[in-house]
Amino acid sequence: MTPDGRPVAVVLAGGLARRMGGGDKGLLRLRRRPMLDHVLDAIRPQVGAIAINANGDARRFLHWGLPVLADPVPDNPGPLAGILAGLRWARQTQPGAALLLSVPTDTPLLPPDLVQRLQQARVQAGTAIACAASAGQRHPVVALWPVTLADPLADALASGVRSVEAFAAAHGVTAVEFAAAPADPFLNVNEPADLLQAARVLG
Repeated sequence: MTPDGRPVAVVLAGGLARRMGGGDKGLLRLRRRPMLDHVLDAIRPQVGAIAINANGDARRFLHWGLPVLADPVPDNPGPLAGILAGLRWARQTQPGAALLLSVPTDTPLLPPDLVQRLQQARVQAGTAIACAASAGQRHPVVALWPVTLADPLADALASGVRSVEAFAAAHGVTAVEFAAAPADPFLNVNEPADLLQAARVLG
């Protein structure tokens, strides 16, 4: 934990957004604001510090004034590389941070009690990791990770592991079910129709 008892967070913005026409999904407009704004609004009260995981020119995120972390592994290996970037950032720059929250940049409806419930669940279950679930489906990238997993994750990536679920299962994970009504808080904006649905919920 940070000195105030909260984890730190990494927003995973490294996806290629092929189904949305390419580019950064977090920069798509949602209710006249970048979708990233909605993600940050949701998690900022719950964490002590935030970084963005993204590759390419970091200046496109200059407006937010947050650290931008490139994947430490080449060839776009997926979200595990972004989580590793976040864990290393937390370990190196956030003294006392014991936990890292990871969230994707395309989940604009994240719940206000996300960190509280994930932390409570991992303590009660005695597992290293807790991830979110809704409507009977796990969301392995929306999760709370011990910073001590940085080196084991680096080793796993080096050995070819790419599945977030597989890595989490190997180190102990519990899933926390969130209500999916009236709207699923983990709505994932993968297609234009999802963006319209999120706008309706927020509106």
